[in-house]
Amino acid sequence: MESIYHFIDSSGHLLAEDAIGAGIDKSSFYDFVKNHRFEKVSPGLYITPESWSDEAFILHTRCPQAIFSHDEALYHHGLIDREPQKPTITIYTSYNTKRLTQSGVKVFTVKRELLEIGKTTYTNSFGHNIPIYDLERTICDLIRSRSRFEIQDFQSALKSYVSRKDKDLTKLMEYAKLFHVDRIIRRYMEVLL
Repeated sequence: MESIYHFIDSSGHLLAEDAIGAGIDKSSFYDFVKNHRFEKVSPGLYITPESWSDEAFILHTRCPQAIFSHDEALYHHGLIDREPQKPTITIYTSYNTKRLTQSGVKVFTVKRELLEIGKTTYTNSFGHNIPIYDLERTICDLIRSRSRFEIQDFQSALKSYVSRKDKDLTKLMEYAKLFHVDRIIRRYMEVLL
């Protein structure tokens, strides 16, 4: 029973599939969770009573195929300074997004073959690896969804991207062609560069 402690991460989160997959008996696992007053925060995910829940990690375990994008990626990459009010993800088109949107998640969809383009990960403040789009994919998403952004956030994000030393214009244009926004991006870049 003590070995269940090994599956609790540094932020107090415990995944049932990790412990049970490593050979811990299901009934022992659930007895441990109950006796130590773990809170169930998502199917198969529990946290210690004294821990803060990591909403991004919970959403990631709930929908592991999804990638944090748009507002979320713009904020993480420092392209906008306003933290998103809702978590924002991208998932493939045929995925049933009803439960996600009902729980307050902003969801964008793309063809399955475009989902992984620009996918990377970052380690959040809880120590969890979270899937997110890179800078260039984020700019393509910004352009594609420009009508859904406030004009000042849109302009600020583009100006911030152009001023960055780590921008990759070649990669940006490769992605832009895949998403059919290459002419629009080229126009913005000509004005800003």
